[in-house]
Amino acid sequence: MANEEKPKQKVGFTIIKNDPTGGHKGYGIGSLSLENVSPLFIDVEEQEAFIDIGAMHARSEVERGIKFTTNREDSAGGKDYWLVWITIDFNPIGPYYAGVAACEMVVNREKRRGYKILADHVNRMDKSMKRKILVEQMDEPSKRILADYLESHNAEMWNNSSEQLHQDLGR
Repeated sequence: MANEEKPKQKVGFTIIKNDPTGGHKGYGIGSLSLENVSPLFIDVEEQEAFIDIGAMHARSEVERGIKFTTNREDSAGGKDYWLVWITIDFNPIGPYYAGVAACEMVVNREKRRGYKILADHVNRMDKSMKRKILVEQMDEPSKRILADYLESHNAEMWNNSSEQLHQDLGR
């Protein structure tokens, strides 16, 4: 076979498929499920947002082939990204963006080096799953991109989301 390029597949948000407790009120109550978490990248330079489920295991297109360190100088001159962990939940009025937590990342493709603090990425994913909104460290243009993406992806979920999310994203 020749090198065939596969068309890129668009991936949407992961929605909670079903109740993990199956209606039972004992085992599993209060446990967190990764089924309702989606990783959204914001390319600061290109001012665009995209989902890459590979980020759940640090295997996204952005991260592939890059050796990450906690030293910013290793990736100097690289591209800035925000990895935003988005958790979707349901309340009596419907689905909403329950947790939104951003962490920074720098990738220098030329050097094949990147900057990220893995513990911060894991902690922020956990905070998102615990329904926290953590976007205060993001730059204003990136906050706008995130708000636009969330609203255009699903206006109902955006409208059902907390006032804190709207305020923290400048809406």
